[in-house]
Amino acid sequence: MNADEEKSGVDPGTPNPLSGRWERTLVLVAVTALGLYTCFRLTAPFLSALAWAVALAVLTVPLQRWLERRIKRPSVAAGVAVIVTGLAVLAAASFVGQRLITQVVGGAQVVESKISSGEWRRSFPADSRLARLADWIEPQVDLPGIVKDLASWLSTAAGSVLKGSVFQAAMFMLTFYLLFFFLRDREPALRALRTMSPLTTGEMDRLLLRLSGTISATIYGTLAVSAVQGLLGGLMFWWLGVAAPLLWGVVMALLAVVPLLGAAVVWAPAALVLAAEGHLGKALVLAAWGVLVVSTADNLLRPVLVGSRLKQHTVLAFLSVVGGLFLFGPAGLVLGPITLTITTVLLEIWSERARADAADDSP
Repeated sequence: MNADEEKSGVDPGTPNPLSGRWERTLVLVAVTALGLYTCFRLTAPFLSALAWAVALAVLTVPLQRWLERRIKRPSVAAGVAVIVTGLAVLAAASFVGQRLITQVVGGAQVVESKISSGEWRRSFPADSRLARLADWIEPQVDLPGIVKDLASWLSTAAGSVLKGSVFQAAMFMLTFYLLFFFLRDREPALRALRTMSPLTTGEMDRLLLRLSGTISATIYGTLAVSAVQGLLGGLMFWWLGVAAPLLWGVVMALLAVVPLLGAAVVWAPAALVLAAEGHLGKALVLAAWGVLVVSTADNLLRPVLVGSRLKQHTVLAFLSVVGGLFLFGPAGLVLGPITLTITTVLLEIWSERARADAADDSP
């Protein structure tokens, strides 16, 4: 036993449990997995901001490159790109938010007033079937109470949205804070990612290219579907003689981008207002158009437009978007397709490596 072994108190005949290659690898894998899990838990509260910052960075890179060629300073160019993008998003969000609350709360109050005063019944001819149906419904259902509760709930929900504006503003600022660094430091970040990745350079480039295409397809496909929904809704508003059809068509298009809201937030209250004002036929036409055409356009066009650009089957594209919304919330609109793309590319790489190994082993 030498002096170092005597000092350490280790018997040279005792095998070191970490001396083997597999043991050291196992410890390294365990520690790395623990570190990755901890990092995920640290970033989980900011997952939405991170996802949208990455998506905006991919979409804004052409503007950033154009600015860098003229300004020659990446930090200034990134700052200008972030300001332009932030103002555009903020203007759209303010435009939609203000009119959304006005439309929903105002429409609910109009319906409540019509129902409570009984004016909705006087709009039907006295001997019509609708009048007899209203006479039958009124003793069975407390319509004024239901509508009053609904109006109260909508007012409370609108207040909750306003109260939550501080948190949303913080997430908004964080998104664009992260966007600045994603734009300015994108090249060093990509080099570091390639260095740390177990994939080859070609495989990593392929994965990054597919991810960029996925984000672009998801965002542009969503915008295209939303524009179609806004156009369809606005045309029906114009045909039925609803006030400001162009304005509400634009609002429907912008709201259609927002997961779990959609154009129904506009056309459904509008149908209720028409019914309360005595235009039952128009209300039924608008409701049927909204359910059968506007909402169906989203379910049919989104998988086709997004799936075709993702080079994924329509069913897989649909599941990635809808499943992502359920799993990640609004950020799932981007994270769902990203997860599907990463998994698909990795499976393709494993398959190609397996075929290459089989070819090398064959005589």
